Amino acid sequence: MNPADNWREEQRSAYLYSLLAELEAGTPRHALFRELAKESRKQSETWAAAARAGGASVPDSFRPDPRTRLVARLTRWLGPRAMRTALAAMKVRGMSVYTQSEPGHPAPDATGLLERRHRGLSGGGNLRAAVFGVNDGLVSNASLILGVAGAAPEPKLIVLSGVAGLLAGAFSMGSGEYVSVRSQREMYEYQIALEREELAAYPLEEAEELALIYRARGLPDADAQRLAQAMIADPVRGLDTLAREELGLNPAELGSPWGAALFSFVSFASGAVIPLLPFLLMRSAPALYASVGLTAGALFAVGAILSLFTGRSAWRGGARMLAIGAAAGAATYGIGALLGVSLG
Repeated sequence: MNPADNWREEQRSAYLYSLLAELEAGTPRHALFRELAKESRKQSETWAAAARAGGASVPDSFRPDPRTRLVARLTRWLGPRAMRTALAAMKVRGMSVYTQSEPGHPAPDATGLLERRHRGLSGGGNLRAAVFGVNDGLVSNASLILGVAGAAPEPKLIVLSGVAGLLAGAFSMGSGEYVSVRSQREMYEYQIALEREELAAYPLEEAEELALIYRARGLPDADAQRLAQAMIADPVRGLDTLAREELGLNPAELGSPWGAALFSFVSFASGAVIPLLPFLLMRSAPALYASVGLTAGALFAVGAILSLFTGRSAWRGGARMLAIGAAAGAATYGIGALLGVSLG
């Protein structure tokens, strides 16, 4: 970006920081955002001088654009925590304070701050996402098959509808996940590129911003300054730290759009094929009963597995999922039967 664009971006950040400081009045985060607003204004003056030196004109005052005003209104309405992703996309730093340990909790020690904070349960998260994907495919395709069976109990038509539902749902899930992860990755890559430029242009200011975030979490001033200076001293480590602390992300784990798409496709298809299997293996009326029984067993198993993430009884979780699936299947079968009579 040219200096004039950088001036506008820093002014926009200062405007939003001031809003956050106002909303966080009376909390330790108030000082963080107030100081970040001052730093952004100071950096905007540097860019304004560079723009004028290059012959470009810079307005005397900043007027927020429509997007900034919309985000500001939503932040007032929904709160900073709910809007942290949108704010981060607009170069508002320090959003990790809404996802990491809160001020007032035991402060981390400087030597192990980063290593412990970013240990996660990504494996468990992937397992839970896979279970939900299987459940989506199972319920949606079973409902579709039962609806078609209620309207026209013709095996070929049921198989055709089931295969179409499996493919349509799996491709929809996969493409949606691809677009979601690709968009998020592009946003993060853009933000990391900005951090790289700023770290090279004014490392001392970036170290001060990092120290502000540490202080907002409860780290003493001297420890916060010392830790921030140590992180910024190495440009590679400094960029990684700024991405984690200011953007709240791990640069090494931005996610693969194609991997996420394939994961969603397979998990949905794995669930959607279950109610379809009896119709692929059996060419008679018992296929419907076998499909219902197989689907019921799978629904109970999914509910029991989900209890691992809720801490509730596996029997209760399985029964609840079975009841939900049974209600969906009965409703679609009934609607299909009514449509079959009325259209037949």
